Amino acid sequence: MTDLPHEPNPGADRSGDMSGFEWSDRTATDTEPAEGGQVVPLDSRRRARQADAGEPAPSSEPGERTAPARRTAARDTSYEIELDEPPPADAAPVPVDLPEAAVPTSPPVEGRRPLIPTGLHKANLPATVRTTAGRWAYVSAFHTLRAPWYLLQIAVFAVVGLFRLAARQLRWWWVNEQYVLLQQAASDNDPAMWLKLHREGKATRRWRGVVLFFQAIALAVAIVVVIGLPSLWQAAVAAVLVPVLARYGRPAGRSIVPAAVVTRRYRKLNSDIVLRAYYAAGLGHPDKPNTQIEFGTAMAREGDGSKVLVNLPYGKTFADAVNAREKIASGLDVALAQVTLSRDPQSHRSHWLWVADADPLATPAGRTPLLACKETDIWQPAPLGVDERGRQVALLMLWVSILVGAQPRQGKSFTARLLALYAALDPYVRLDVFDGKGSPDWRKFALVAHSCSFGFTLTRDGDPLETFVQMLRDLKADVQARYQKLSELPVDICPEGKLTREIARDPRYGMPVRLVVIDECQEYFDTGDKELNKEIASLMVFLVKVAPAAGVILVDATQKPGGVGTGDVATAFTSFRDNHQVRIALRTGSWQVSDLVLGSGAYSEGFDSSALLPSYKGVGILRGAGDDTPTVRFYLADAEDAEKILLAARKLRERAGTLSGFAAGQAAVREVRDVLADVATVFQGSETGLPWALIASRLAERIPEHYADLTPEAISAQLRALGVPSVDIKRDGKALKGAKKAAVAAAITRREITTG
Repeated sequence: MTDLPHEPNPGADRSGDMSGFEWSDRTATDTEPAEGGQVVPLDSRRRARQADAGEPAPSSEPGERTAPARRTAARDTSYEIELDEPPPADAAPVPVDLPEAAVPTSPPVEGRRPLIPTGLHKANLPATVRTTAGRWAYVSAFHTLRAPWYLLQIAVFAVVGLFRLAARQLRWWWVNEQYVLLQQAASDNDPAMWLKLHREGKATRRWRGVVLFFQAIALAVAIVVVIGLPSLWQAAVAAVLVPVLARYGRPAGRSIVPAAVVTRRYRKLNSDIVLRAYYAAGLGHPDKPNTQIEFGTAMAREGDGSKVLVNLPYGKTFADAVNAREKIASGLDVALAQVTLSRDPQSHRSHWLWVADADPLATPAGRTPLLACKETDIWQPAPLGVDERGRQVALLMLWVSILVGAQPRQGKSFTARLLALYAALDPYVRLDVFDGKGSPDWRKFALVAHSCSFGFTLTRDGDPLETFVQMLRDLKADVQARYQKLSELPVDICPEGKLTREIARDPRYGMPVRLVVIDECQEYFDTGDKELNKEIASLMVFLVKVAPAAGVILVDATQKPGGVGTGDVATAFTSFRDNHQVRIALRTGSWQVSDLVLGSGAYSEGFDSSALLPSYKGVGILRGAGDDTPTVRFYLADAEDAEKILLAARKLRERAGTLSGFAAGQAAVREVRDVLADVATVFQGSETGLPWALIASRLAERIPEHYADLTPEAISAQLRALGVPSVDIKRDGKALKGAKKAAVAAAITRREITTG
């Protein structure tokens, strides 16, 4: 373990990674602190000296700190203004660096470690045994394959060691160390000393020669004895002697048998290095008054890294530290991903600095826990992965819409699919899955999806685009009906008029939580049909704004978050993109694209997904899910894992009786005609009423299996029979007979109340 010097050293060893940090017993300045590595307020020491001298004590300054060592005693002055009450004279100073002797050997009560290690618990023991056995099996195989090379090296180094040992004995006999003394006596022109040393050398060589002679005789006798021993004993002697000679003969700093598992080297990180980094980043100055960096807490370990509360100079803010994060990482001599800054809720000039032992984003989070194939609950957060500090990251999907954006092959579809798999394992969630690119990533969701389509190619199940548009129409009508139902339910059943878990899981209400997944959503804004593009854009903007509060979750993924379509469609896509509450950005091509995915202002806050390295697969920035914006290593669920989870999800739905739509084998074409619901879907955007002729033509175009020959008179008669009056509708400057949108919605509500 190599300790970094306090001053920059160009020759320092940089071969090892920054795998761990240890805090030295130095303070934040170059002066030596009091015992225990504590920073004692300067004013308390000055008051003590003045009290001993009988001088009046000056006013105390609560924030005084020592100046660098090169500052003289004459300049030992505080420039800070007293804002708070001074601390008591006997108050314990705040420790900045804790030397090893001062670090408590046992954790506090609330942080006690378990009596039985987690890996030895009954549930984890098989996995621990497998991991340990696998590690030792790998080590054994590693060294077995290299055993011939080890033996060859040992033989060569043993011969070298034999000659080295003989040369050492000869140098010992000849008293070579006396040569320096003889040269010194000659240089000093001291013949008496030279002669004395010469006589002593001759006597020593005579005595050592006798000893060496008897050593040679003993060695010869030992060789004769060993030659006369049985082969087994000879092998035993060689097994002991040859490795010893080989160790003596191997080159310095080289091991004969290397480690099979490489252990990272550790380098110390002390307060001086932290200060150096912040001063190099331009966040303060060590010599100017009121511009020093200070520490608000002791430096401590947390997880696989180290943290400390850093107090910036007055006037500097957390945003300044975020903008200088790259320079701070350079000053610490670590990768950018190893440096994490988080707000201090008590002061805007303070923040927490956490530095990881190694690049946390380079290590995958591993397989998804959903592989346990246990039933989930959409009302609970879905596990996404782990953040930079190794903490679990989960996302409550209810009440929000989620946008996932990234370059191709960066894990965009896998991340969106992870959320859909969690919803699939809740048998009471209705799934609608649509993939604009038609890749294999989503096709297995046909096992559980109420409706789905993949790409735009016609199949035996019908036109995928028509299936998608019809889903949007039905979903809009469903959302509008939900709000009406929720507003009419009793308060004891539906408090505050909001969907509850009990209502969503009760089939009598017909309002299950719905998850709509649209991968490559930008493709549906540019279908080649301008009128259809406008309708799709209008429906999707409506849903992303209104549907989440009704228990409809939208998960949309795109690799092109800007510049889709033209005119009104382009405006609608921008509105659709910007109305997602939760954003996930994996690696993007530029900070501008990152801002489109994460939302305006993300880059200015220090969040830029284009800075993620290409090697970070399945790593992205999660924004909008909470107060923090973590960089998440998402769990992995490949195609085989997804199929396993979806098969289990289908069984759960069959058992709960919630399998429906496409997954239940129902035809894409509806077999039951619902005139009121169908007419409710033909109103677009802000239309409040439509003439009968336009209603008939739109129904014939969209649902030809039921309304191919529909006339304006026929639809008028059917709706008037259901309680929808025929009124004047202004269209293109003319007053034409037709129906109001509100009247159709009212008729639907009356029917539902009646059928109860």
